Amino acid sequence: MFSTGQLIFAICFAVVFIAALVYTYRKDLKLHKQHYKGTIWVLVAFISFIGLIAAIKFVFK
Repeated sequence: MFSTGQLIFAICFAVVFIAALVYTYRKDLKLHKQHYKGTIWVLVAFISFIGLIAAIKFVFK
């Protein structure tokens, strides 16, 4: 489906892209802690809401 060159490019691109994301996140970690306090609760609420929707779907199936 993909040529060897395309696969090598995709793997190299993914590795470099993830490394850049990690580097940037580490660089801005102090600012993130200062400006985004309490955002973990938004994530917990979102995951809980999705779980609730899935549970309702399962119960009424």
